[in-house]
Amino acid sequence: MKLADKYRTLGLRTNADQPDQVLNAVAFGAEGIGLCRTEHMFFEGDRIIAVRQMILAKSEDARKSALAKLLPYQQKDFEGIFRALDGLPACVRLLDPPLHEFLPQSDNKKGQEEVAKQLGTTVAEVAKMVNELHEFNPMLGFRGCRLGIIRPEITEMQARAIFQAAVTVLKEGVKVKPEVMVPLVGFKRELDLQVEIVHRVAAEVMKASGKKFAYSVGTMIEVPRGAITADEIAQTAEFFSFGTNDLTQTALGMSRDDSGSFLPAYQGLEIIKANPFASIDRGGVGQLMKIGVEKGRSTRNDLKIGICGEHGGDPSSVEFCHMIGLNYVSCSPFRVPIARLAAAQAALRHPANAPSAKVLKDSKPAKGATKSKTVSKR
Repeated sequence: MKLADKYRTLGLRTNADQPDQVLNAVAFGAEGIGLCRTEHMFFEGDRIIAVRQMILAKSEDARKSALAKLLPYQQKDFEGIFRALDGLPACVRLLDPPLHEFLPQSDNKKGQEEVAKQLGTTVAEVAKMVNELHEFNPMLGFRGCRLGIIRPEITEMQARAIFQAAVTVLKEGVKVKPEVMVPLVGFKRELDLQVEIVHRVAAEVMKASGKKFAYSVGTMIEVPRGAITADEIAQTAEFFSFGTNDLTQTALGMSRDDSGSFLPAYQGLEIIKANPFASIDRGGVGQLMKIGVEKGRSTRNDLKIGICGEHGGDPSSVEFCHMIGLNYVSCSPFRVPIARLAAAQAALRHPANAPSAKVLKDSKPAKGATKSKTVSKR
């Protein structure tokens, strides 16, 4: 691994949502978090009750009241993650999944009765909300940045939890480097609206605490329009992270969960060389990534770009990421050593494609933030 680190130019991060996962990944050589999925934190313990209260709320004030109950949980989670990182960067994705996932579905009457009892409402009211939230194609529905745009109080709560956690840990003498990632952006205006909230909350937390901190705000490129209009989106985004799981689904029009019935036959007939959900489809999805890199950096030449889909731990995909000039790849903790080795092999095969620096470069600090130093654990 030391030899691999000597030659690789790609940074290595991990997909992690809990402090113990972070510690495992850092032990394997990860240089930060490339994807922290905040929705995973919402399903634990009593906090899902507050999430359900938010979903069933009839007014903005009622939603804010429910979110206020979630704030300390989220803040505590981020504090643990920041401590485990000990100064390494943390890319935190704002809430992404469809809201219906937090409620018992129509075929689970017992679950709906339990939720009604927890929330002091009727089974009919819960069933009505489940019906209203039903989507024929949830993956393309009311999720990602769309949630934060229609319900901005969700973004506000999460941003406050991130920044208050940063202040708490900074006061303990631990350096923090939060990166707020807005998911599923396809239009620049979507990102603009979310970034306004994040910057406002950051300023409020700095003023209230008397503590300044560096942070950045970027987006997850996971729909084709996001890649094609990357030059526009980069006017606002300080970093990109390719969410190749969904980018593959939206680019190929294939469901990752349902394609298993025909993909083996497609490989046998040589329609595809490999499972596109395991290894990047270089001729299709890969070209969208290349467009995103080129157009994004045509606007912001210091744009930091990574990948956080499951492809980040696949050797062939890691090689491709090196070839198109990404700064880092992110994968699950136990795949970090594989990615480290693949990154070194890619650097030796394609030395001309190496990024201009061997460390992760932070984008320009957000307005009102202090300038942060480059981090390297090599």
